[in-house]
Amino acid sequence: MLTSLFPYLNFDGNAKEATHYYVEALDGELLDITTFGEAPKDDSVESEEFSLPPGVEDLIMNAQIRLKNGAMLMISDVFPGREFHVGNNLSLTLTYDDVEEARAVFNRLAEGGSIGMELQQTFWSPLYGSLKDRYGVEWQISVDAV
Repeated sequence: MLTSLFPYLNFDGNAKEATHYYVEALDGELLDITTFGEAPKDDSVESEEFSLPPGVEDLIMNAQIRLKNGAMLMISDVFPGREFHVGNNLSLTLTYDDVEEARAVFNRLAEGGSIGMELQQTFWSPLYGSLKDRYGVEWQISVDAV
């Protein structure tokens, strides 16, 4: 079952500044902020596509802001090495409690679109992937960690 839908804003190296701006402007609560350098290293996964170039350790991988009504806003810098442009600065994240349902939705949204990150286990989710659908909308599909 779908457990949440929230906007995910991406920035070009100034996500930390933007995070603090939105916390204040929206009277929100900063729940967590993680840099790329703080992310756990997974030596079992060798992927040049997702390896970090030097000097990006302080960029924001994920910031979570809870608004007064309980809604969530997520913020990140664009993954190092990927180009920032208007169009990839906003994505919608769908979070599920069921792996198979998440996989089915991911596959349906990917039809006629392009996959940014194949569905896979990450340190924050048993199944996560990203894609751009046939209409150019960016999606992140995630399963709640058990």
